[in-house]
Amino acid sequence: MSSPDPQVRAARNQSTPSARGVRGPVVAVTGAASGIGALLTERLVASDEVKQVIAIDERRGECAAAQWHILDVRDPAIADKLRGADVVVHLALDLDLETDPAARTAYNVRGTQTVLTAAAAAGIHRVVLCTSAMVYGALPDNELPLSEDAELRATAEATGVGDLLEIERLARRAPRAHPGLNVTVVRPAVLVGGTDTALTRYFESPRLLVVAGSRPAWQFCHVEDLCSALEYAVLEKVDGDLAVGCDGWLEQEEVEELSGIRRMELPSAVALGAAARLHRIGLTPSPAGDLAYTMYPWVVSGSRLHDAGWRPQWTNEEVLAELLEEVSGRHTVAGRRLGRKDATAAGAAGATVALLGAAAVVRRARKARRRI
Repeated sequence: MSSPDPQVRAARNQSTPSARGVRGPVVAVTGAASGIGALLTERLVASDEVKQVIAIDERRGECAAAQWHILDVRDPAIADKLRGADVVVHLALDLDLETDPAARTAYNVRGTQTVLTAAAAAGIHRVVLCTSAMVYGALPDNELPLSEDAELRATAEATGVGDLLEIERLARRAPRAHPGLNVTVVRPAVLVGGTDTALTRYFESPRLLVVAGSRPAWQFCHVEDLCSALEYAVLEKVDGDLAVGCDGWLEQEEVEELSGIRRMELPSAVALGAAARLHRIGLTPSPAGDLAYTMYPWVVSGSRLHDAGWRPQWTNEEVLAELLEEVSGRHTVAGRRLGRKDATAAGAAGATVALLGAAAVVRRARKARRRI
C-alpha cells in the first residue's frame, strides 16, 4: 500500500517511456512538482501505456524523466508548452486553508480558464480536471451512495468549494466553446495522503465535534487511488465524469471506535453560530460551511470506474489509520492549528469547549463595545 521506495523511483526514472518505444499518449501535467501532481507524474512516467510526460509547474520537481516547463499556469504562454501533448491533467490548484480567499479564487479559476483555452489552441483533445466530491453538497437527504450524475447541490460556503463549483461550470462550457475538446472531471472523496484540509484537521482535535441530529457518513480516498483513477481517465479507459473513493463508508460511531477519539455533541445552532463568528473575526481559517461535511453524507458510488474494471487499493479503515498516523502530534481547535503549549492548555477541555469559550469571549467583547 505504501508509495514506491525512493530507489525504485530512481530506477524508473533512468529511462523515459519514449525510449522504450511506447505508442501511448503524450500527457501534460500541471502542478507536477508537488503533491498529487508529483505522484501522478511519477506514475505516468513509469507506465508502459504513456509515451511521454510534460511536467508544468512554477518550480522543477524531482522526476527527471519528465520534460519540464517552469511557468505559472495563468500565463497564456502555456499554450506553446502544451503543443504535442494529447492529454492535459490540470492539478495546479490552491486549496490551502491559510490562503487569502480572493487570491485563491483568482488563481484557481483563472488558471483553469487559461489551461482549457490553451489546450484547445494547442489542438489537445482531452483535459482532465480534479475537483472534489464536495461539489455534490453534504445534505441530510443525499442518497447513500450518490451516483456520478447526481445534481451538484453544494454552495460556496465551505473552503474552496466555490472555486470547485466554478471549475465544474468551466468544464461543462468548454466543449461548447471549443468543439473537439473533451473534458473529464474527477471528484475524490475526503482525500488523504499528505493533504491538509478542514476535513483532515477534524481528526487533529482532542474531541470529535458531532452536531446533534446529524447523520455523518465518512468515505475516504487515498491519493494513490486518486492517481490510479486519473490514469484511467488519461488513457480513456472510462467515459464521463468520475467519482472516486474507497468502497462503502464508515458511520460516525465506527470512526470514533477506530480512532479512539471521543465525541463532543452540540446543538446545531450553537456549533454553526460559534463557528461562523470565529471565522468572521479571523480566529479560525474554516468557515461554518465546512461543518456541513462532518454532519451529513456525501458518499459516492464510483460506479463508472468500477464498471471499467478499476478498484480502490485502500479501504476506509486503512485510510483512516494512515490519516491518524499523519496527524499524530498535531493539535487543532476549531480548524486552527495550535502550538504545543497552546494545545496542552486546550487539550483537557476539548476542541469544542475551546470553540465555545472563544465565542463567549467574542460576545462579551461586543457587549463591552456597545456599552462604551
